[in-house]
Amino acid sequence: MAIPPEALYKDIPELFEIDLGEALTARTEALSTFRELGPPDLCHVVKSTGRAGTRDLGSYHYVSGVDASSSASLAAYINSLTYAIEENPTWFSNAAKWKVRNGCYCCFNAFSRVDMRVDVKIPGGVNAYVIDLRGERHEATQEIWQETYVSALLRAILYSDDPTYTLESYRKLDPITSADGELRFLQAAEALFAKGWQVGSDPEIQVATVVSNHLTAGIMKYFGDSGRFQQAANLFEKLRVHEPEVSSLLARSYIGMNEEVKAVQIIANAMKETPQSYTLLHAQCDFLRSKGKFEWAVKLARQAVNCAPSEFVTWEKLTDLYIDLGQYDSALLTLNSCPMFTFNGRDAHRTLPVAKIHLPFHRAIGEILPERVKTEDDEADPALQRLPAPGLRGTWARAYSLLTRLVSQIGWDELLKTRSSVFVMEEEYRMQKAQSDIKTVPNSARSSSGPVIHEDGTVDDGSSTRAIVSPPSPEPAGIPTIKISGEEAEAGQEAEREPDEGDIVSTPLHINGPNGVTMQKPVQAAGEDKQDSSDITAVAQAEPFSFSNKRLCERWLDNLFMVLYEDLRVWTIFRAEVAHFKTQHVAYRKTGLEWEILGDLGLRLHHKEEAKEAFQRCLDSPRYSVKPWLKLMEMYSEEGDITRTIQTAIRAAAYAYADYTEMTYPTTIARAYFKLGQIHGFAKISFTLISMGLPDPILKIMESYLNHGKVFKVEGYDF
Repeated sequence: MAIPPEALYKDIPELFEIDLGEALTARTEALSTFRELGPPDLCHVVKSTGRAGTRDLGSYHYVSGVDASSSASLAAYINSLTYAIEENPTWFSNAAKWKVRNGCYCCFNAFSRVDMRVDVKIPGGVNAYVIDLRGERHEATQEIWQETYVSALLRAILYSDDPTYTLESYRKLDPITSADGELRFLQAAEALFAKGWQVGSDPEIQVATVVSNHLTAGIMKYFGDSGRFQQAANLFEKLRVHEPEVSSLLARSYIGMNEEVKAVQIIANAMKETPQSYTLLHAQCDFLRSKGKFEWAVKLARQAVNCAPSEFVTWEKLTDLYIDLGQYDSALLTLNSCPMFTFNGRDAHRTLPVAKIHLPFHRAIGEILPERVKTEDDEADPALQRLPAPGLRGTWARAYSLLTRLVSQIGWDELLKTRSSVFVMEEEYRMQKAQSDIKTVPNSARSSSGPVIHEDGTVDDGSSTRAIVSPPSPEPAGIPTIKISGEEAEAGQEAEREPDEGDIVSTPLHINGPNGVTMQKPVQAAGEDKQDSSDITAVAQAEPFSFSNKRLCERWLDNLFMVLYEDLRVWTIFRAEVAHFKTQHVAYRKTGLEWEILGDLGLRLHHKEEAKEAFQRCLDSPRYSVKPWLKLMEMYSEEGDITRTIQTAIRAAAYAYADYTEMTYPTTIARAYFKLGQIHGFAKISFTLISMGLPDPILKIMESYLNHGKVFKVEGYDF
């Protein structure tokens, strides 16, 4: 179906439907699949010329940041779209004039699990109603509107700079644009605070609580990214009267305000009321850790594990502190005990086939971007593209970051030694099992059923048990297997299967790289998989082992070692090649995508300077990608380099506007400016911006990222 150009928006993206109204129908059918905050808002309009014989057109786009506090504010957004349609090229043109005849705005209420909808007829009236998970209509109440308003704000704040959440035709606007709007957000958050657990939590939190949920995460992100903890502290002061556990959030706010004495007093008083709160214990841990008191922090982290043994974050905190103390064997054992959860991604709409995708971009800032076409720089070596680590999410990604921190501290060889000293390795298990089999052969000849050798090493001959027992190691039901092909681990996947590319082999292997670089491939640790007991007679002659001080390695951790090996193998070969080409005085060439992957790899493995170099080399290619600019901007801001931070921020902002991100806060760019402001002051940043002689459109956009602090009066910083 041909879409006439005069029916398109000038600067707003849109997707044109094949069948009128199918986007609304698909959203209604998908309501029951939304698990937490829900997807971005959906704005659907019907365009018409009013002429007989001309078919109406249905188009829609996704949006966040629109004020969803009332039907009037949502209707106003739809009404604004009537002025966004392309005008006829000339006043005497015979082309039909397209207008928005009606629209429907859909906003998901994450508290009550319903969809708030506002129908607008132009000209005509406004009709607001609620659609439940069964598709039935209900009347919209004031309480439902308040919940919808907070839900929309949380989506705008938490989804603002999520690099893993991409959606076609997604428009992002500033969720809060004035001090009055911020006050309304605080008042609504206070009213709904007790219901905060209903909207869910981060994937690393198994059970959402009154202080660990998306509502508290949104509040802390919004005020924390700009260092304005006073507003958050005022809110939490009111709430802790009814919820003592809120003291952990209040203490973190006061620490952010450099009121450490007051924060310690608050924690001490709160611990008397709720001594079993792991969030309070973690607040203390973080404070002690910032002061270098790691041994004291470890004691509190152990107590937090006892208070919440089923939460990943408690084990993660303890592992991190063991690494700080240099107790690497304890860190590995603690990491092995982490409970892992199935990762649930952000809620999203079902992708529908469309008649036309309209993605306009007429802003002047877009002229500095490269062409959005695929070139040779978008290709990469399959070995780099198949790295599995970028596909890790949730608890798997967090556990992997702990493992990379371990290897950065002690090296790969020492990590393998530590691993073999605390875990039962497959070869040891096979040898012990073989000895047990031979010892029980006479008994099996007299027994009709024969001995039973259990997976933990114990032998049951029907009358007694020969103990070759390792300490009990609880295994969660359904252990994921991470494939080297890059597929994401999924909980519940069976570990016993035929060997494939992602399986861990039991024989040591050395990878030979340039200049004689070698790296040992990790052998498999004994786990819950069935073990091969071939060559029993040969291994039975070896000395007996004792596993009393060893534990079985969780299969997911064993697979993470393989993921780490792949990362280190590629990185080792890459650095060896760079050194070789430098000695030969030959240019080392990679495509833009390859440099980007290598930059990510360097950051994962804590090689910051090499990663920075890779991202800088990526900028030499004409590839269309915002990632290297964002990564370099964050690095430069941490170093306090004003000029380079602004230069990279300009490009990052251009990419953001090209993707219809018109919001300035909270964003990665605003956060980078705040880091610079802490070091140099915001006045110096503003002066540097003006002195760079930027074109007016670019200068206005860049200043808008600083205006958030100016509008809301950031205390303690000059402008």
